[in-house]
Amino acid sequence: MKLGVICDGISRDLSHAVDVMDEFDLTYAELQFVGDTEVGDHSAAEIRKIDQLLRDRGKPVSCLSRHIFAGMSTANRSGDALHTKHMDALKRVIEMAHIVGSPLVRIMTQKKEQILWGNGGAEKWNVAHGAWDSMPPMIAPAVELARAEGVTLVVETGNGTMVNSNYTARRLIDELDAKEALKVLWDPGNNCWCHERAFPDGYNEVKDGYLGHIHIKDVLVDTPRATLTVKKMGEGQLADQFAPMAAALKADGYDGVISFESVFHPGNGNFEEGFRQCIGLFRDLFG
Repeated sequence: MKLGVICDGISRDLSHAVDVMDEFDLTYAELQFVGDTEVGDHSAAEIRKIDQLLRDRGKPVSCLSRHIFAGMSTANRSGDALHTKHMDALKRVIEMAHIVGSPLVRIMTQKKEQILWGNGGAEKWNVAHGAWDSMPPMIAPAVELARAEGVTLVVETGNGTMVNSNYTARRLIDELDAKEALKVLWDPGNNCWCHERAFPDGYNEVKDGYLGHIHIKDVLVDTPRATLTVKKMGEGQLADQFAPMAAALKADGYDGVISFESVFHPGNGNFEEGFRQCIGLFRDLFG
């Protein structure tokens, strides 16, 4: 399968990150921060330099991953000041995507309300009424922009966002009737927070044409204590699910990229060291 990495998880020095990618035979570069700058905020000259570096080193870009719509809430509406700011940023990222040849641009969703739907009385007393319904109108202009620009958006399943499971990601896509322009960026580690089991449950939600991109890391969640621990790959709660997940992706002919997300460190704050401790297993399982 197509393997890559979110480059700034190794280093925000893109040249060094590419050196490390070469060490471990990783092909696809996902860009989030290059230097101290988030994608969408680089100058034209900086983008040309990034593009030239990656093309010279044979590293196609898999996805441009800015935090579009992150931090918005149910109080926001399409066209308000914050939404307009995010849409302007999305336009800049899409411009960069055309230059560097990225087929995908990531978006996020607004902050999570915990109970979106309910039954047996919960629908009256516990549901955050209108929270979910406020979201599709905010995402719809992004989908229309992507269609016009000929790129595909991927919505990430986030820890604290309205879309925090493959179920909610698929539901959003279906409500927008946007399966051709909006796919799921599945982060099974993030989905652990809402207790959606990655395999087979999460996979079954997205396997039929909804899946566009994947992030892989291992975690341990303690939701009652509001605590998340990133674990060395194979030592977290996804350890027994990676192999069947990988087998299913291979059997079903998944042709997207799987990016390793290097957010683990072994207690010393050194994320490159954490990457080196995890990448072997990642390659063994998904390569």
